[in-house]
Amino acid sequence: MSALQTSSIKSQAAPATTYDVIVVGAGFAGMYMLHRLRGLGFSVRVFEQGGDVGGTWYWNRYPGARCDVESMQYSYSFSDELQQEWDWSERYAPQPEILKYANHVADRFKLRSDIQLNTRVDRAEFDERAHCWDVTTADGARVRATYVVLATGCLSNARMPDIKGLSEFKGKVYHTGHWPHEAVDFTGLRVGVIGTGSSAIQSVPVIAEQASQLTVFQRTPNFSIPARNAALTPEERQAFRAKYPEIRRFAREEARNGIFTDMPDRGALDDGDNERRSKYEARWARGGLTFMSVYNNLAIDKAANDTAADFVREKIAEIVKDPETARLLQPNNHPIGSKRICVDTDYFATFNRPNVKLVDIRSNPIEQISTNAVRAGGKDYEVDALVLATGFDAMTGSVAKIDIRGRSGLTLNQKWAEGPKTYLGLMSAGFPNLFIITGPGSPSVLSNMIVSIEQHVDWIADCLAYMRDSSLATMEARKEAEDKWVAHVNEVAHATLYPQANSWYMGANIPGKPQIFMPYIGGVGVYRQICNEVAAKGYEGFAMEATEERQKAAVS
Repeated sequence: MSALQTSSIKSQAAPATTYDVIVVGAGFAGMYMLHRLRGLGFSVRVFEQGGDVGGTWYWNRYPGARCDVESMQYSYSFSDELQQEWDWSERYAPQPEILKYANHVADRFKLRSDIQLNTRVDRAEFDERAHCWDVTTADGARVRATYVVLATGCLSNARMPDIKGLSEFKGKVYHTGHWPHEAVDFTGLRVGVIGTGSSAIQSVPVIAEQASQLTVFQRTPNFSIPARNAALTPEERQAFRAKYPEIRRFAREEARNGIFTDMPDRGALDDGDNERRSKYEARWARGGLTFMSVYNNLAIDKAANDTAADFVREKIAEIVKDPETARLLQPNNHPIGSKRICVDTDYFATFNRPNVKLVDIRSNPIEQISTNAVRAGGKDYEVDALVLATGFDAMTGSVAKIDIRGRSGLTLNQKWAEGPKTYLGLMSAGFPNLFIITGPGSPSVLSNMIVSIEQHVDWIADCLAYMRDSSLATMEARKEAEDKWVAHVNEVAHATLYPQANSWYMGANIPGKPQIFMPYIGGVGVYRQICNEVAAKGYEGFAMEATEERQKAAVS
């Protein structure tokens, strides 16, 4: 099938260009989706809101921004030549290097000709008679496509806080999710950072080295493990590359989170106090997310979880010299790991600097922002610049910005008003031929995102090829299959400690957003097997409708 300069829309406007597939977003998901569909002979157009490829890594340029998955694993596996030729410089790649990698992929596989940058998709409406989608961009241009794939990302819709007086502030205001492309110099400035999630934990140590005074406004302390970041030697890179086949297989099929690591064979309480502490010390010294993989029951057993949480709280008390500041930095309101655990470089030690102050805004909430200060607990903290590390409307926020209308004009926002509903995180009933990459109801943000992206893209690509070869016009999730899957996602989640935290996994960081556990916690290996079985059974749980030509052939 090829792009046609025709349209069945009768309108005075110029005819809409028609494609087989419209992909929204040119991050790691959108680029790989384009590559796979091209290889299958589909005509594809990718619309990207940003000025270049890279998705999350195009927007998140704040000081200290890094991935929390090790570089050698946070990379594509679909091309062995690519993974053998690219040299990652550090254990945890910094944002500029990840963005450089994304651009390398776009150039190496000649993807740019089918990617339209600086283009926001405003509306997508399903035409039930023509079995296709009408897509409108922000500049008013219209295109048609049989399929739409949302590769909009889970952490790409920055959340601006609703704080009285913010618009009156006379200094510079920066959001970590929309950082300027040019370097920001805080030298000699009094800086206020609002928020203590991952972006703040990464940026605070860097900003503290420049600012004359740094005031960190914290509502909720977070657990964080040292990254132990270091340069990768050629020998380390080559040793990892030699093991890639097994590492990639393990990440896809056995690891719950898509990360290659040693698998525990026991629970935390199966070891004595000394042995358990020795294992925690070893993981702390190694650093990174695999700290939570030391035992197999930290996500499901509160008593076991407490041993890990207590260990990290003790480490914070050891690092931070002021006992009151240390106490405020110790998380006590959620099990460790029930929010995405952070990975840092000298975050807690930064509070030992004389130019850094921590303000607890849980007991002393921010009342308002004036022209030159943040008022919290009746006290004014004068600042010259503000950094808003207030996170994202995760998983659904970037989809919600698009006016998506399915059968009978139902909008996706209306359907998801009480929480997102999908079948396998891939499709939502009532919205035919609309696919979502790493959507709610899939492992998504609980996993190494590129492992989950590749699995979803491959499944969708194989599905579209099957539909084409079978002369099928539409496909959508059956409501009963969707309801059963949503119930399963929640059942699995509530068998763990995750719902005990007011996290962005639950949508708890967005006022008024329904609090439903969104990602699938059953593990990437289990999930992959489920998806494969669904496809093997003729896409069980999905309704498919034949093209008119096939229907006529069947009748004759």
